[in-house]
Amino acid sequence: MIKKDDIIVGLDIGTTKIAAIVAEYSPPSTVDIIGIGVAPSRGLRKGIVVDIDSTVEAIKYAIREAELMSGHQIDEAYVGIAGSHIRGINSKGVIAISGKNREIVQDDVDRAIDAAKAVALPMTHEVIHVLPQEYLIDDQEGIKKPLGMHGVRLEVCVHIVTGAITSAQNIIRCVNRAGLEVRDIILEQLGSSYSIITQEEKDLGIAVVDIGGGTTDIAIFVDGSIRHTSVLSLAGDNFTKDIAVGLRTPISEAEKIKREYGCAMTSLVNENEVIEVPSVGGRKPRVISRQILSEIIQPRAEEVFDLIAREIHTSGYEDLISAGVVLTGGASLMEGMEEISEQIFDLPVRIGYPNSVEGLKDVVKSPIHATGVGLVIYGAQNRNIYRKPQDNGFFYAVANRMKNIMSDFFVH
Repeated sequence: MIKKDDIIVGLDIGTTKIAAIVAEYSPPSTVDIIGIGVAPSRGLRKGIVVDIDSTVEAIKYAIREAELMSGHQIDEAYVGIAGSHIRGINSKGVIAISGKNREIVQDDVDRAIDAAKAVALPMTHEVIHVLPQEYLIDDQEGIKKPLGMHGVRLEVCVHIVTGAITSAQNIIRCVNRAGLEVRDIILEQLGSSYSIITQEEKDLGIAVVDIGGGTTDIAIFVDGSIRHTSVLSLAGDNFTKDIAVGLRTPISEAEKIKREYGCAMTSLVNENEVIEVPSVGGRKPRVISRQILSEIIQPRAEEVFDLIAREIHTSGYEDLISAGVVLTGGASLMEGMEEISEQIFDLPVRIGYPNSVEGLKDVVKSPIHATGVGLVIYGAQNRNIYRKPQDNGFFYAVANRMKNIMSDFFVH
């Protein structure tokens, strides 16, 4: 009999879809996917809620589908957050070690992280994540687990992720109104990283690029820890709009054409291929060359990857991501995305498919579900860090939550 505490739900609230993924956790490490529900998302724009009622209904639909497939009632979920309001900064905190025999205890680590969090933020923003990168003891670098070590001075380097308070509260309000409690809220590209990259890639240095419907989310890992996060407002919806305008076809049809026939590199398309394009206003469908479609898509793909390459360069970690780039998210499935991005990045690129799960793994083995699967893996690894943020007080327990979080990004 499956215990209720062993059921973990990841809720990916995206611009184009809302997905609920249900998993059973079997200690010490097995995560079995047992259910999934997906609903079209019409209440968000670029990761931000613009229509609460539509978002609530979509969440309810996805949850019902997931409950039917899994056979379990869903009461709480780990929820992803994205949007152009997300900011990431690196910070340091330094304290004097004052314990017995100068031995570092958990209280010292907590105080160091609290010191690192003392950064100036806009009044509209608050901390979502505090992710430790490394510790220094008396200037000795590269320490991942300082507990039990001796020293006089403890320094911690952290990556702080912040977000707009109102945007986060609106996400939580939608989940609460759908009848669920939010067990935790997680940056979406961070969630994706749990399901698509390995510890070896984090150690070697890698960039995760999640191209969703409304935003492109970037996370860079070096020496086993997250070093940079950012969000770009260009993503899959921009390809769809370009196709709709260029081919004079409805948005819904443009989305279908993108998924079935889209190609980001014209050189990969056979010049004899043709596709049928529905027209607007009751006019007859037209037959056009698939190369024309690719000629619409390729400039936008080049623009998106140029912006990503610029962001990676600006981060300062361009020369340290030896494992290259992993593309994920729905738009990464389009033909030619891997090839054109390799040309622009001048780095090895692969498409990130969710792994490290069992059960219905074939059902979720798509970049579309990288975030949802990552959220349940995150939940399995952080089950001891528990809070129920409500829409009127989401950030009240961030400090307590972050004291031990993200140890899996450290070298074991």
